[in-house]
Amino acid sequence: MTSASLRHALTDPGDPPLRTLPPRVAVLLESLDAPPRLAAHLRAVHEVACEILGWLDAQHATVRIDREAVLFGAASHDIGKTLHLDELAGPGSAHEADGYELLRSHGVEERLARFARTHAPWTAPDTDFADHFVSLADKIWKAKRVVDLEQLIVDRLAAASGRPPWQVFMELDEFITRVANDADSRLAFQSAYPIKP
Repeated sequence: MTSASLRHALTDPGDPPLRTLPPRVAVLLESLDAPPRLAAHLRAVHEVACEILGWLDAQHATVRIDREAVLFGAASHDIGKTLHLDELAGPGSAHEADGYELLRSHGVEERLARFARTHAPWTAPDTDFADHFVSLADKIWKAKRVVDLEQLIVDRLAAASGRPPWQVFMELDEFITRVANDADSRLAFQSAYPIKP
């Protein structure tokens, strides 16, 4: 049975409004009786991933990316924290591999489940644009800047689009700064929900 606080975290419009999670992820979170704070966090990161894809469409329309994978990845990347509640309030990486296994055990295909294990070690050689954008969303939702991650994205976008790296950097920096303006409201949204139902 889904707790009222989890249901609210999944459906509360937020201010400014946050999109709801992809239905497949919301159903999975309900079946796991996920912590409400986790659902709120996933909604905040998913919202920023939607904004990233909108920016990408506007600035780099020729760059091809698996949009469904990015959105699913942003919406489920920390699902392993249903097994590691201590990592909702503190550091830890046990949720990464366990989250991947949890998604796979629930029938989620590899191309969507992988983000549970790739959102933190984004420098791994088998990561691509989709992994990097999920990692970026997981950082900038709270206005955290990670220079190495941003530079990797700039370099890859410049190579893919043929634009000079300085121009891509300026565009990305302006976008991230704009996203950061709503970080306090996203943090407040997440904090309004308890770790335990």
